[in-house]
Amino acid sequence: MSFFSSMAWIIITFLFFTAMVAVIASLKTKEDNLDTAEGYFLASRSLPGVVIAGSLLLTNLSAEQLVGLNGQSWATNMSPIGWEVGSIFTLLILAFYFLPRYLKMGTTTIPALMEERFGKTTKLIFSSIIVVMYSILNLPVILYSGAVVFERIFDISGLIGCSKFAAVAGLCVVIGIVGGCYAIFGGLKAVAVSDTINGIGLLIAGVLIPFIALSVLAKEVGGHGIIDGWTYSFHPGAYPERR
Repeated sequence: MSFFSSMAWIIITFLFFTAMVAVIASLKTKEDNLDTAEGYFLASRSLPGVVIAGSLLLTNLSAEQLVGLNGQSWATNMSPIGWEVGSIFTLLILAFYFLPRYLKMGTTTIPALMEERFGKTTKLIFSSIIVVMYSILNLPVILYSGAVVFERIFDISGLIGCSKFAAVAGLCVVIGIVGGCYAIFGGLKAVAVSDTINGIGLLIAGVLIPFIALSVLAKEVGGHGIIDGWTYSFHPGAYPERR
């Protein structure tokens, strides 16, 4: 398979999966009432537990984890995993202790909780700090990491004939607009549904990676297939000559 045909299949597969996620999220949310806070932020309390769990996981798993933590682990050691493992305890405390109390109070967002407990001034200060912090510290890292991945996979700069900086900058804008459309026009339910579908795709891809890696390893050392790759991993002497 030539490079062009393999790249074409990658692009077609990506566009198909992205369109499928958008269509399914749209169909699932077209009858929802997004005019109220409960409908917009709580999906009218209609989400099943599986979708909530999937959204919770994927919301905490973005480009900074897929790219940044993986790269850091590869460059240093596996210690960054400790940060993710430690977050389990925080999430459990949130789910079993704090969240039921928030729902009992009738709050749908953290700013609403701040207003309920401390007044509108505190809510305004808190909201302003969060917006500024995410805009300056969090979102640029996430958008840049995602843009770098797209540039490396699809070679956008080569396809449209521009510099890598221009390609990454343009991709940051596109990714931000697409992600914003999900959240702004679809509410929490659109985000939760798309997160769940993307999570299924990530699990499938994650399961396939070891098999693909073993197959590529076998080809590199002159073998064929997953079994030869597995054999070389434990007995490198079985394939003394690399091709």
